Amino acid sequence: MDSVDLQVLRSARDWVKAGHRVVMATVVHTWGSSPRPIGALTAIRDDGLVVGSVSGGCVEDDMIVLVREGKLVQDKPATTRYGVSAEEAKRFGLPCGGTLELVLEPLTEGHALDAVLAGIERHELVMRRLDMESGRVATAPAKWSDQLSFDGKTLVTVYGPRWRLLIIGAGQLSHYLAQMAQALDYQVTICDPREEYAETWNVPGVELKRGMPDEIVAEMNLDGHSAVVTLTHDPKLDDMALLEALKSPAFYVGAIGSKKNNDARRKRLADFDLSQEEIGRLHGPVGLKIGSKTPPEIAVSILAEMTAIRNGAAIPELAEPGKATTPGCVT
Repeated sequence: MDSVDLQVLRSARDWVKAGHRVVMATVVHTWGSSPRPIGALTAIRDDGLVVGSVSGGCVEDDMIVLVREGKLVQDKPATTRYGVSAEEAKRFGLPCGGTLELVLEPLTEGHALDAVLAGIERHELVMRRLDMESGRVATAPAKWSDQLSFDGKTLVTVYGPRWRLLIIGAGQLSHYLAQMAQALDYQVTICDPREEYAETWNVPGVELKRGMPDEIVAEMNLDGHSAVVTLTHDPKLDDMALLEALKSPAFYVGAIGSKKNNDARRKRLADFDLSQEEIGRLHGPVGLKIGSKTPPEIAVSILAEMTAIRNGAAIPELAEPGKATTPGCVT
């Protein structure tokens, strides 16, 4: 499952190669409430076909009309703002008087999207530099600390996986978690030394490592953009990874299992060289309490918790449970 940015870049490249006129829009500044963050992308084809989003739909509708009529941008990049006035904010569906500033780029043969996509395929960060006056584009390797920047003359964007997720175990749940995580811009690695599981692993774009979990954790040199989730239900494997991961700067470390099993796991971990503070970093049972039962639901709950922590959002420990529903009509 590709990330949103990857879908936009691939579609835009393919449309240009097919001979279409394409405009790519990038959010470079926001004021007030904004439905999409800085860096959000959309690409619009000359016949109105669109991929990606910069506003959630309303702004895109206006741009589609302008692209079809050939009135948006022609020879070189330009900027535009939506929602400057209260009337425009209402018209374009921007909440609370929000304002977007976009860079509009008419894509030409020198768009360099092939180089960007090749770097992403290699799990690399790629910097793309657009000169607003000439429309020329250049690419270069990027670092984790590089961010989108725009000074009115040059737009610098960074593409590629900024986050890493190591999953211990190549079972069914791991398939769903890996696929969904890729859509959230994670570079996903699976570790499973068990032949019966590793031989059936088949998620494209995910690297499978057959070493022991503690060795793989150490080898990956985890940082603050890394997460580790153990899903084997086998303490011999899960605990090995946790012993290393909980000592790392990883922003999230989680383990599958019931509360009883995770309480027992914490007691086992305390017998090793982990402090109570390090053990306290463990998210177990892993994921938010959303009543998940199936592998896809559990994957959603795990990624929801990871996303909240990654974004600095507070997570209530308890939520009022809703009534369970069953398929079908209720009269």
